[in-house]
Amino acid sequence: MPHRVVLATAATAMALTATATPADATPLPVPYHGNANQVITVVADSPTATTATFTAWQRTGLLWDQWTAVRGPITANVGSDGIGQASETTSKTPAGVWTLTEAFGRQANDGTRLPYRQVGNSDWWVSDVHSPLYNTYYHCDAGTCPFNEAAGEDLGKAGAVYDHAVVIDYNRAPVVPGAGSAFFLHISAGKPTAGCVSIPADDLKAVMAWLDPAQGPVIDIAVN
Repeated sequence: MPHRVVLATAATAMALTATATPADATPLPVPYHGNANQVITVVADSPTATTATFTAWQRTGLLWDQWTAVRGPITANVGSDGIGQASETTSKTPAGVWTLTEAFGRQANDGTRLPYRQVGNSDWWVSDVHSPLYNTYYHCDAGTCPFNEAAGEDLGKAGAVYDHAVVIDYNRAPVVPGAGSAFFLHISAGKPTAGCVSIPADDLKAVMAWLDPAQGPVIDIAVN
């Protein structure tokens, strides 16, 4: 989001700065140089760790590198193969900065401002590397889908972990076949994931209510 230039006296500028940068404002724990005003950091202690520290941050005030934690730190589950270069043949959570532009769930939208799709047993995320639909959402009844259903995820049958979820925009623009598909921020089952990021349901609900498309939210996944 662009910052407005405000002309003011020195005293007014000092007052604005004091108001806009509270004592708990801090730099992010990992480098971030983009324009997003909302950043979720997911930071693991090693490339093979299956848990990471999850914190939701809001950019604060007039200083570009000042942020305030609005949720967390909490422990998140990540891929059973850790964090790094994702692919269709690993269970790694993709390292990098990825936009968060849409959400879905088996349950109705309970407050997120992201575009939201309620899903059932005819809603899929395609992981068939030979399909032009690879790493996209598709609606079709089982047995009729124009891709290998065994290489797809039926979102409605995934259970409570997908009651609510946010899509992580890894490998979506452009889509590279085999580079990995179906990465989400979803409800934790208390164990490592196949590459997604998962957190407790109450935390996810709060984060989803906070996410604002106008703030350009991103998730920054890294190893400390």
